[in-house]
This record gives sequence, structure tokens and C-alpha cells, in this order.
Amino acid sequence: MDILILNAKIIDGSGKTAYQGRVGIDGGKICLENLPETAEQVIDAAGLTLAPGFIDCHSHGDRILGLEFGDLCKLNHGVTTQLAGQCGNSQVPESEAYRQARDGAGTSWKRCWSSYADHVDTLPMALNTALFVGFNTIRIAVMGYTDRKPTADEVRAMQDLLIDAMEHGALGMSSGLAYIPGTYTDTDDVVEIAKVMAKYGGIYTTHMRNESFDLVNSVKEAVEIGRKAGVAVNISHFKAMGRSNWGSVGEAIAVIEEARAEGLQVTVDQYPYNCSMTQLYPCMPPWYFTEGVGKVVELLKDPAVREKIRREMEDPATPYENLYLNAGGFGGITACGAPATPEAEGKTIEELAALWGKEPFDAFFDLLIANRGIVPAVYHSIGDEDILKIIQLPYAMVGSDGVVRSATEKVHPRGWGAMVRAINLFTKEHPVLSLEALIRKMTGLPADVYRLEGKGYIQEGYDADLVLFDYDRLEDRSTYQDPTALAGGVKAVFVNGKIVYQDGAMTGERPGKLIRRRR
Repeated sequence: MDILILNAKIIDGSGKTAYQGRVGIDGGKICLENLPETAEQVIDAAGLTLAPGFIDCHSHGDRILGLEFGDLCKLNHGVTTQLAGQCGNSQVPESEAYRQARDGAGTSWKRCWSSYADHVDTLPMALNTALFVGFNTIRIAVMGYTDRKPTADEVRAMQDLLIDAMEHGALGMSSGLAYIPGTYTDTDDVVEIAKVMAKYGGIYTTHMRNESFDLVNSVKEAVEIGRKAGVAVNISHFKAMGRSNWGSVGEAIAVIEEARAEGLQVTVDQYPYNCSMTQLYPCMPPWYFTEGVGKVVELLKDPAVREKIRREMEDPATPYENLYLNAGGFGGITACGAPATPEAEGKTIEELAALWGKEPFDAFFDLLIANRGIVPAVYHSIGDEDILKIIQLPYAMVGSDGVVRSATEKVHPRGWGAMVRAINLFTKEHPVLSLEALIRKMTGLPADVYRLEGKGYIQEGYDADLVLFDYDRLEDRSTYQDPTALAGGVKAVFVNGKIVYQDGAMTGERPGKLIRRRR
């Protein structure tokens, strides 16, 4: 036998009470029966907890596959499998016309799903990855950023791109209806595209159209899409943004539970933080982006356009999801990655304005111009009581929603520590769940929902994806000030039977695989 783990407190991913025992690993698989007395490597896990490797069911890690920091940011808090391609955005497909218009010649795998999947198979990965195809990405490939209904031919073209992805192992389709060009798309058009994946058992996961003042109607829309398309639905990073909207998750939950009682599969995922993160430019109304972000950057150089946008952002009646108002203004919005203006990173827009000696709106516009429109930002806008309420739902799972672009960039701490943060928040600081119940939401439940065969449980013959940790010494060290700090207390992480992370460092093993949807 390759590895024998002794004296561990075993949490098997089912939600059942932990037990003391031994686990063997042989040929990349878990062994529980007829275990020998010794092995090539024996690990004494006295005082430690052994669980299935955590499944990050909302990761944007497809942007950094094959890069060492892309693995480290997941492994250090126990993640062994990530689901990526959410919020409507995936790496493929791209039309030839769109690709050339954007960046000229490029690699061929970006143009279709089959060649992309083959490309991912060649990457050195220390953790497993399963992928969604993005609705927004599909629409851009066919229609660009135009704000209009698709023609019948364009609908068929988008359906064909989704079918190609499903044929080659995508888990389903994600949407980002709060982002361009998803925001230009009506419900029926999403249904028309989504329904072609029903025969594949594909899942529709959605960053809904609105997560603040219109949360309940957005949940109703997500359910309607699932019902009409005949597919399961997952609501991404379920929450209510904006202090005036806190508590509205109760009514939204009632909509979900009515749908589940009807027989529809509707689930949610959640990150364990009271701040959200996305780009800075969605603070502005979406109708400015019909020609892409780059065009808006040029418009922002016009003082008259700036003044018009400022008035719209400050007016609660302007009909869009206003991230600026949800965060209570620029004092609640922190810039993260701003390579052209590194002095902005980690500062609120108000703090940056004071540093630059400008009005906050001028600092906001100038920051976007300097960084060509791309500035990730943290928004202080989620209620703690809502967070605790959501995690207790039997169909709620944990996902990081972590966008990580480098080993050092100041990003949201969830990208480097969400799973350990969830354990500390929900079983220690606010003990609303037992450790076994929470671990199920991070392992067995997402494996069941997304049909990840051989994952999520400590069972005979399952893949040896495991995490060994010291529960009493778990520390979520990743903070808004130091977001890339590694978690404490994670002793070892196993992927497909290999130790990939141990005592605070990667081992150099790269046994991770692309998981294709099980037919």
C-alpha cells in the first residue's frame, strides 16, 4: 500500500458523526477494508482530522490553470477540486472574428471547447478542475457586445456552441446577467440556449440579474429558466447586497423552497465573507458598455460624460443594480489590482481621492482610465445575519468566488482562504453548524449536485482526494490587508493519492486532472 494514515478523526463527507480510524491510499484510491499494518509511507494523524478534499464549487481558477500560484491559492485551504467558468465567463468559445478584433492572432484552443479541453489535459495541475461554459462568452462569440435580441440564426449558433461544450465534458452553462452582455439578454433567450443541455444533464448556474433591490424577482427568473429549460439550477454567491436590502433573503429562500417542493433541483453556493468583489466599472450603468469596456474608458475623458454618469450613480432611481450605493458610497469600495497605479491597491476610493487630492468621482474615473477599465474592487455590502441564515440551508454549499491573477496582487481574501474561513466562522465564531455538517457542504453535497463521480466522500474505492488538518489550530490568515497569506492548520492535502501540499508548502506533485461531465 502506498500510504497508511493512522489514528485520524475521520469525517467522511456524508454528514455523519466523525469516528476514529485508519485510511489507506493505494493506486490513487481510498482503501478502508483489509488494511495492512504498514505501507510505503505511514502517517500518524493523532490529534488531526481527515476529511475529503474540499470542493470549491464556485472558482474562477480557469484563468490561471497550470500556474503554481493558481494551485497554491486553493491547496493551502484544503481545496482538491475546483469548479470554474462561472458568472457567464469561460475561456472558450471565441469566434474567429471576435478574437481577431480583440487581440489579433492567438492560440487555436481558444476557439472551440473540444480543443480547449484537450489543452487543459496537458497542463501541469496539482488539483482537479471541472468547467462550465459561460453564456456571456457564448453570446460575445456570436453577437459581440450589441444590445439587441438575437436573430434565429444567432440563437442556433449559440446553441451549437453550448452543445459542443457539453459534448466535450462541460458541467453546464453559467450566466452573468448582471454583466454585459448578459444584462442585455431577456429570460426567454437564456431559456432557448439553456434547454439544449437538458439531454446532457447539464446544470445552469447563475450570477443573477440583481442581488440587491430586485433579489426576489431575480431568484424567480433563475427558477423559471430552470423550469422552462428542464435543467437543474444553482444560484451563485447567494446574498442580498446593500444595507437596505438585508433580510430580503428570507423571501428569496421561500421562492427557492417552493420550487424544490415542486421537484426542481435548485441549490445555492455562498462565500463566508461580508464583502463582495467584482470589477470597478459595473458601478456605472450598463447601457454605456454596448461597445465594450475600452470604449467607455475613452468616454470618461469627457467632463460632460463624467457629470452625467455621476448623476446617474448618485440617483437611487436609476434602473440598474447600483454597486456604488450598495456599498454606501466610495468609502465602502476598495481597489484591489491596479497595476498602472499601484498606490491605489488596498485603498478605498475615498482614501485614494485624498491621496491624489481629487474629488472621489474624479479619482474613480481617473483610476479606470489609467488601468484601461480593469480594476478589481471589494464592496462592503453584505449582512452578517444573512450569511449565517444562508449557510444553514440544507442545499447551500461553500464556494470561494475567488478571482486570483497573481501570487502577490491584493485581492479579496476569499481567493486564498475561503474554506478555512468557513470552518472558523460557522463552527467556532458563530457555531450554527457541526463540523460534520459543514464539511458535507464542502465535499459530499457538491459532489452529489454536480455528479462528480468518485469525489466528495471517504469511501472504499473513491479517489484519494483528502485534507488532513488540525481543527484547533486552523487560522484563516488571508485578510483584506494581506489577502495572499496562507492558512494555518492545514497539515497535508492529497490529490489522486499524491501529497501535493504539506506543512505550508507545495510538494511539486502535479496529479490534478480535468474532470469531464459524466454522461
